[in-house]
Amino acid sequence: MKVGVIMGGISSEFEVSLNTGKEMMNHLDRNKYEVIPVVFNKPAELVEKVKGLDVALLALHGAYGEDGTIQGMLETLGIPYTGSGVLASSLCMNKDLSKKILRYEGVGTPDWLCWNSLDDYSPEAVERLGYPVMVKPNSGGSSIGMEKVKDEKGLHSAVLKAFTSDPEQSILVERYTAGQEITCSILDGEILPVIGITSASSEWFDYHAKYEEGGAEEVVVNLPYELDQSVRKAAMTCYKALKCSVYARVDILLSDGVPYVLEINTLPGMTKASLLPKSAAAAGISFSSLLDRIISCSLTEHKQKKGVTVHAE
Repeated sequence: MKVGVIMGGISSEFEVSLNTGKEMMNHLDRNKYEVIPVVFNKPAELVEKVKGLDVALLALHGAYGEDGTIQGMLETLGIPYTGSGVLASSLCMNKDLSKKILRYEGVGTPDWLCWNSLDDYSPEAVERLGYPVMVKPNSGGSSIGMEKVKDEKGLHSAVLKAFTSDPEQSILVERYTAGQEITCSILDGEILPVIGITSASSEWFDYHAKYEEGGAEEVVVNLPYELDQSVRKAAMTCYKALKCSVYARVDILLSDGVPYVLEINTLPGMTKASLLPKSAAAAGISFSSLLDRIISCSLTEHKQKKGVTVHAE
């Protein structure tokens, strides 16, 4: 089976994507797969590079990778790919839309404002929301362009930074929620062990805490039964409501015994420091086996979609 590991892309998360791709290649079973690295930094390059693949293993993050764009291109070409489909990828990449859906489904998520241009800038609205706030790109990832703002003095510069980092020129101003940060990885509809996150030197789980060695302590946590059930219910509601499939990671803050969902990642990081492989390992699933299951489940999803399409015609 020819497995193309698609990495690179055009987003600010280019380097993270390369690290994910390299780690995937290191753990793919060469007895099962012919592994083909597919690195690109211009969308036009990709069409030729993916020809002949049996499956595209997506190691992409950010715009043109995690937002449904490449998923749609691969579907047009008839090439199976790993992870969620076009709709889920697009919805989860847009934090504002995904939070609106979660609110509708009764899932807790911090209050927020969404600004689509500097014309929307309103210190008064942020004052009503309540400081401190997290200013972040609406469609970004890896905490790039994200900043904690404690008062109006730092608001404007943080907003400019977030706008610069967002490919869609849209940002969130989200009420800061103090509490324990956890993450729930989901594989083929099953919630893996919950990981608790404590940043070593940062106030919150920023880029350095995520990717620098020793930047954060990430360990399996055993929550009280009722809280554990609430967390699992919130994570699965997100997964289903946003039409995710195969695998995803739901990032949550626990505050006063209540889970607040921050975001859903349809292509979570897969570097050696990443949370999904750690959660899988805690469930007794090796990195190699994790990739096997992602590929197998994705191919099953692809066949089912083809079957539905043929039946509909």
